[in-house]
Amino acid sequence: MSDKEPQEKKKEPLPPVFTFINAGLSGYSYVILLPLLRKFARMAATCVVHPMDVIKNRIQIQKEKTSVGKVVASIYKNEGILKFYSGLSAGLVRQATYTTVRLGIYNQLHEYWKEKYVGKPNFGVLSLMAATAGAIGAFVGTPAEVALVRMTADGRLPKEQRRNYKNVFNAFARISREEGITTLWRGSVATMGRAVVVNVSQLATYSQAKFLISTKLNIPEGVGLHFSASMLSGFLTTFNSMPFDITKTRLQNLKGVEKPPGMITMLLSIAKTEGVKALWKGFWPTYCRVGPHTVLTFIINEQIAKMYRRYAT
Repeated sequence: MSDKEPQEKKKEPLPPVFTFINAGLSGYSYVILLPLLRKFARMAATCVVHPMDVIKNRIQIQKEKTSVGKVVASIYKNEGILKFYSGLSAGLVRQATYTTVRLGIYNQLHEYWKEKYVGKPNFGVLSLMAATAGAIGAFVGTPAEVALVRMTADGRLPKEQRRNYKNVFNAFARISREEGITTLWRGSVATMGRAVVVNVSQLATYSQAKFLISTKLNIPEGVGLHFSASMLSGFLTTFNSMPFDITKTRLQNLKGVEKPPGMITMLLSIAKTEGVKALWKGFWPTYCRVGPHTVLTFIINEQIAKMYRRYAT
C-alpha cells in the first residue's frame, strides 16, 4: 500500500481555487518571462506582444489592401512610437478577465473528469470543455475587447473624430455614458464565436497534440513536449479564428448607438466586398502575439501544476 500512495496522491484533483489562480498566473507568465529571456528586466513582455494587437487591429479595420510594413511605417511616421502601445491597459484587463476565466474553467473541467471517470477524455469531450470555457471567458472579457479595439484603432482617425480614451476604465465609463452600457458587449456573439474556435483549436488541440506527440514520437513529458504542442496549437488557433476576429474588430469599432449588424451579416459583407482572403487580414501579427503567448501560457501552466502536485499535496 505504501508504494502506491505517492502515485495515488499525484492523481488527486487540483483544488478549484488553485486551477483559477494557476490560469491567471500562466496567462500573465509572458509578462514576466519574455523580458527575462531577452535580458530586459524592466520591460513587461506585454510591451513586446501588445504592438502586434495594434498592428493587427489597424489592418483589420482598413478596407483597403495594406501590409504590416505600411501600417508600421504609418504609425511610426504620423503618430510616434508610443502609439504602438495604445490600449495597453485594456490589453492587461482583457488578460485578467478572459484568460483567467477560460483557462480556469477548462482546467477545472479537466479535474472534474479525472475525479469522475477513468482514462483521458476523447477529442469530442475536450472540444466541448474548451468551447464552454471559451464562450464564458469571452463574454466576461468582451468589455475589455471593445475598449482595446477602439483604443488601438483611434490613431488612424482624423483628430476631430478620435475618442481619446485616457485608459481602459475611462473607456468603460464613457462608452456606458455616451452609447449605453450594452455597447460594452457589442460584438459579444462574434467574440464568443471566436473564443469557441480559439479554445477548441488552442486548448483541445494542445491536449490532443501533446498526447499524439508523446505517444507517436516518444517525446517524454517536459518542456520540449509542451513547446512542440503549443507551437502547433498556436498556429491552428490563429488560422481558425481569424474570420471571427476581423468580424468582431469591425463590429466593436463601430460608432453610434444604433443597432449594429449581426456577426454573420458582417462576415459575409467583408467576404463579398473585400474578398474571402480579407477574412485573414492581420494573420502574421496575430500569430506573432498568439504564438509566444500560447507557448508560454501552457508551459507555465503545466509547470505550476507540476510543482503544486510535487510540493503542496
